Amino acid sequence: MGLPLLSFIIFTPVAGAAVLMFLRGDDAVRWTALGVTILDLALCIAMLAGFDTTTHEMQFTEKRSWVPALGITYALGIDGISALFVFLTALLGSICVLASWVAIDRKVKAFMVSLLSMQALMLGVFCALDLFLFYVFWEAMLIPMYLIIGVWGGDGRIYAAFKFFLYTLAGSVLFLVGVIVLYFNGGETFDILALTAQDLPFRVQSWLFFAFLIAFAVKVPMVPVHTWLPDAHVQAPTAGSIILAGVLLKMGAYGFLRFSLPMLPEASVYYSTPMLSLSALAIVYGGLLALAQDDLKKLVAYSSVSHMGFVTMGIFALNLRGLQGGILQMFNHGVTTGALFLFVGLIYERTHTRSIADYGGLMKAAPVYTAFLALFTLSSMALPGTNSFVGELLVLSGGFAANLAIGAAAVVGALLGAAYLLGMYRKVALGPASVSVRFKIRDVNARELAATLPLAVFVLWVGLYPKPFLNIMDASVEHLLVQVHAKGSGQ
Repeated sequence: MGLPLLSFIIFTPVAGAAVLMFLRGDDAVRWTALGVTILDLALCIAMLAGFDTTTHEMQFTEKRSWVPALGITYALGIDGISALFVFLTALLGSICVLASWVAIDRKVKAFMVSLLSMQALMLGVFCALDLFLFYVFWEAMLIPMYLIIGVWGGDGRIYAAFKFFLYTLAGSVLFLVGVIVLYFNGGETFDILALTAQDLPFRVQSWLFFAFLIAFAVKVPMVPVHTWLPDAHVQAPTAGSIILAGVLLKMGAYGFLRFSLPMLPEASVYYSTPMLSLSALAIVYGGLLALAQDDLKKLVAYSSVSHMGFVTMGIFALNLRGLQGGILQMFNHGVTTGALFLFVGLIYERTHTRSIADYGGLMKAAPVYTAFLALFTLSSMALPGTNSFVGELLVLSGGFAANLAIGAAAVVGALLGAAYLLGMYRKVALGPASVSVRFKIRDVNARELAATLPLAVFVLWVGLYPKPFLNIMDASVEHLLVQVHAKGSGQ
């Protein structure tokens, strides 16, 4: 179209946040924020409509000189790996505004400004083709997330916000050191595509691999650097939990796909078995922790540790099915776990408790709510016909092809997922109708239904017809595998 579409996508939320600063009245702020996120989503749909699935080349590219003395440019572009996550970020942005409509009743303007700023920065991460620009987006997004948790969170919000910030900042410092080392060893350029074409010595690759690993592992999060996640999720407001699980956790996995595999192929192949082992550990350990929870939000938070283990397993299986499954499962996790956090938030608004023991018989009190909760619960446990089944099937296929024992461990984790999810649903939705005695329960309203339906559509669409989503990533995934195995095998 001759338009800088990606810049429009990134800076539309920024412009919206600027407009909000001049508005008076909470309702005007809410409606304007919703309009901005819907406009951004429309731009992302236009981007997907014009996306060429037959090529691995970067599309909708923009490049302008920024700091010529250091070779820093404002460079944007997307391929089949990043396109789905740009769309997912915009989709969850509008859902977060709807989820916050009533839940956020103080400092509404500041909250919506923080939310829109967060969306812009996350979109920038997925679109950046300059390493310095990527780092700016990557680091800056900590600030609005810190504010969202620390200002609008629960009683322990200050502790959770500090813990989140310190963990992620520690990883980012190592990432910055790695960026500087990569700059001087890669021809003094921050161009991501140019750096991908470099052939670094194995010693440099190994050092960079572990520097990047710590930064990305904290974001995923991988065991044992996962302990910030339950605190952040439990204390964050509903919108914060949705954006944290739906997009922020994907940043670490995206870092592996965009940097570790193509730039450090020899190290990625060499260390793939330890990475697969850590992934299997996260799958099983996260499942066991979720099984022991009596807090709804903590259960969903620990399930994220387990589900993201499937993502990293698919990535480091280093085969076509594993990578396809890992990327698709990143998208699926954003949809399904984002929906579960939405539903935890909806019932918390009604009861002001997250204890599973306080519920029972919710199906009779709120049948529409429990019907959708059943769909998202079945999706999270990867029932055939839902989106997560397709992703987990591909990941397990790739995992077994890469390492039989690690694939078997992942199956155990999947069984644990069925145990804690079905146990949760049985206690919350079925049994004696005790919840209606303790609390005044109403079913979902039109606004809540509007936030729920898009997520339900993607659960069934990907589950029943995943081909369009796999087509988007196929060419880029195949090209990435060629890069990894050609350089990783020393050819």
